Amino acid sequence: MSLIKTNEQISRMRESCTIAAAVLDKLRSLVRPGITTQDLDEAGRDIMADYGARSADYGYQIGSRRYPAHTCISVNEEVVHGVPSLRRILHDGDIVSLDVTVEYNGYIGDNAITIPVGQIDPRLEKLIRVTEESLAAGIKQAVTGNRIGDISHAIQSHVEANGFSVVRDLVGHGVGEQMHEPPEIPNFGRRGTGTKIKPGMTLAIEPMVNIGGFRTKTLSDGWTVVTADNSASAHCEHTVLTTDQGPEILTVTKSAAS
Repeated sequence: MSLIKTNEQISRMRESCTIAAAVLDKLRSLVRPGITTQDLDEAGRDIMADYGARSADYGYQIGSRRYPAHTCISVNEEVVHGVPSLRRILHDGDIVSLDVTVEYNGYIGDNAITIPVGQIDPRLEKLIRVTEESLAAGIKQAVTGNRIGDISHAIQSHVEANGFSVVRDLVGHGVGEQMHEPPEIPNFGRRGTGTKIKPGMTLAIEPMVNIGGFRTKTLSDGWTVVTADNSASAHCEHTVLTTDQGPEILTVTKSAAS
């Protein structure tokens, strides 16, 4: 797999990313107190099918483990990779991360958002806002001639200036025909380090931000990553194309792009 995508590959990435964004947009509209994360997952599966796409998460394999759901839905202290369940009911005051990754026509679109469930604590509102702002700051650095460390540093600096911490054990990544391609994109780092950014790269930039410390652990299901101190966490993600004119967010709906 190449770091630099051809025009044909970029065209296909636009299609998959537009679908991923549309699925995420429709899924977020279903979030409410009383719904289960499995309800949301099944809705996500059906919405993908309506677009002729499939989940890139379902059956994703690490070693002997295969991911058993179509989306990753993470609640409160769950950082990422939360496995949907009928037992996990959303309640007023929760925050929930919806991570949608689709495969369409051989290419991947990857995006995520964290949203409130009903009325939430002001501290959680700030957590979501700062996470979104850090994503924007990271994307702003995804310009030709910069390095991956410039993205990482921008995210870390904004998060820590607001009193939160960035997860160190998980990173953003390149994306294309595979969900996870080079380069890795940490959410912490030094300016001027890492892979040089060139036109034609497609990058999944995804801050994971904790109210408490940065340490995490994985639950016994082998997938769900939670904060080690049980503090709340937020996650947001876009797939971004690097161009000579600056970064272009690919995971936007057609209506938002027009």
